[in-house]
Amino acid sequence: MALETKSCILTGANGFVGSRLKDHLERDGWRVTAWTRQPKPGTGSVAFRLGQEVDPSQLKGAHALVHCAYDFGPRRWDDITAINVAGSQKLFRAAREARVKSVVFISTLSAFAGCRSLYGKAKVEIESVAQSIGAFVIRPGLVYSDNPGGMFGRLVGQVRGARFIPTLWGGRQLQYLVHDEDLASLVQGCLDGRVPAGVEPITIAHEQGRELREILAQIAQALGKRPTFVPVPWQFVWLGLKGLELSGARPNFRSDSLISMVYQNPRPSFGLVKSLGFPCRPFQLSPAMLGQRTNR
Repeated sequence: MALETKSCILTGANGFVGSRLKDHLERDGWRVTAWTRQPKPGTGSVAFRLGQEVDPSQLKGAHALVHCAYDFGPRRWDDITAINVAGSQKLFRAAREARVKSVVFISTLSAFAGCRSLYGKAKVEIESVAQSIGAFVIRPGLVYSDNPGGMFGRLVGQVRGARFIPTLWGGRQLQYLVHDEDLASLVQGCLDGRVPAGVEPITIAHEQGRELREILAQIAQALGKRPTFVPVPWQFVWLGLKGLELSGARPNFRSDSLISMVYQNPRPSFGLVKSLGFPCRPFQLSPAMLGQRTNR
């Protein structure tokens, strides 16, 4: 008798992390339905926008839900909670009513008790809602991949295109990195029963933090670039970004993201993910991460 195909609904599938998880799950035999704001014709994707009501019948028959979506558009706390927090609550409630067996919420390393960024605070609130329905909560560090993209891809683009690179505090901010394959392995472990129910939020990244300047310098060396790093006071950058936002502009890097970088989790713990049997590889650059082809 043929085995039943496992079905998974994945929100935010057009984002960098969501798209990487979608590829990994499909290679693992899952039938993934992408829920996204802009579904592509002929892909079977479903239109989904955080904040709207979710009909439980849309999730009927799904074995799993992986929630990656987050709307970065709202800037005021009331709007962030109405769209992202309340919107996630509606999604989780619908999943529970539809009896979806496994639910995974992709949070962030920026979410921790006492975090100052609005993004981190919103993720903490969503985590609480997710745990109330028995969902797994995963807090990844900076996700990188052999397919360049996301924040790491923007770092590569910055080094490739700039002669002078501004760095806050001289680029001493620690970054904890996780390869997309290691993140996907943990997600799959949550879905197939290798991670016990009821665990606390799982922080996943390699435990050796890398200073941002060190990462940028490695990228520059690999690209054959010799940029000049220019230390800039973070308060000056924050005021500039905040001024742009108040004027109605939408800069690619938000003032709240800067707060996340300045006020990071001072003591992230990686003991749980290792005890569960999901180690993370140390960060190492490859030509593919830089968008370079290799001869085979």
